[in-house]
Amino acid sequence: MVRFLVLYPKPTDVEGFERHYFTVHVPLTRKLPGLRRYTVGRDTSPIRGGAAWHMVAELDWDDMESLRRDFASDLGQEAARDLEKLIEVCPGIQSMVFELSEP
Repeated sequence: MVRFLVLYPKPTDVEGFERHYFTVHVPLTRKLPGLRRYTVGRDTSPIRGGAAWHMVAELDWDDMESLRRDFASDLGQEAARDLEKLIEVCPGIQSMVFELSEP
């Protein structure tokens, strides 16, 4: 399993960000054929250091190849371009991709 983790700081326009994220970005991203799970966490509470994030999104694929194939597709490129619109009202978005494993 591969996870794509996205950390969203507090947007400059919370209402506009939320509206676009949940009515445009999420439905678009959910169309990616290899996506297995999409979850969102809100109002995070840091345990040690750092600031709270406005929102955290976790997207899961079976493997890195599936994720890469989805984001290389036309639909994946459209989702990436749409993220640029979110960055306008939510600068400082951070993301990472990693493989999940049992310790």
